Amino acid sequence: MVTKDQRRRQLAREKFERQQARRVDHHRKSRRRNAVIAAVIAVVVAAGGTAWAAGAFDGSSKKKDDAAGATPSATPSGTAAPTKVPDPCAKPEAGNPGTATWKKAPAMAIDKSAKYTFTLKTTCGDIPIALDAAKAPATVNSFKFLADKGFFDHTRCHRLTTKGIYVLQCGDPTAKGSGGPGYTIPDENLTAFGKADATSGSVVYPAGTVAMANSGPNTGGSQFFLVYKDSPLQPNYTPFGTMSADGLKALDKIAGAGDNSGGQGDGAPNATAVINKATVSKS
Repeated sequence: MVTKDQRRRQLAREKFERQQARRVDHHRKSRRRNAVIAAVIAVVVAAGGTAWAAGAFDGSSKKKDDAAGATPSATPSGTAAPTKVPDPCAKPEAGNPGTATWKKAPAMAIDKSAKYTFTLKTTCGDIPIALDAAKAPATVNSFKFLADKGFFDHTRCHRLTTKGIYVLQCGDPTAKGSGGPGYTIPDENLTAFGKADATSGSVVYPAGTVAMANSGPNTGGSQFFLVYKDSPLQPNYTPFGTMSADGLKALDKIAGAGDNSGGQGDGAPNATAVINKATVSKS
């Protein structure tokens, strides 16, 4: 017999997977739309470029999306918005996210046998993360490259889930869930938490886990999520690091302020969760 708690976890996991499917479909439609826009622009340029100069064509996506496909929900009609708690985080340091992207993943440049620490200096406290270079070398190598380029600096963590699955998602310079470094990396270390449950198909990503967000197999980019409570998920997301106890305290502070989804449990964090500086160091 399925308990209420098991059913709740199953529904949360199924929602997460549906959101992924929507994002894949969204990207497919975006590629088709961009192809049409490119053709239209060619015609406009031939005609003198008047419409383009006037801003008639906007290639940016209007749909807010993220690496797992979630669209933060507004407060449902007729539902009172929950009272906000005070922002537990400091104001961000001056600066803006970068806009650089790259056509291909960086060449392997890390020592797979060495220990690396990914340190997020956030407005809510420092979050040190021990990286697993031996089991997720491509992911760690990519994060070292991006951190050295300042890719994560001044970026806002854009998604907080507070029901069924408990994660904070970061790593998108656009803070809309659709940004990335321009390249993708392969999935790694997917058997880290053992075999999936025969009924639900999920495994438990333990509190303290840091894993890659994605929009399907081998589509990881720069977005990642930090697990602040044990969360049942399909074993599709590369686990590549583990937070320290101090890091979990900072994460709990962010989670405690809730999200802006109007009680849905999946939206942007109410806390000012911004990465002022991110570094990857070898020890």
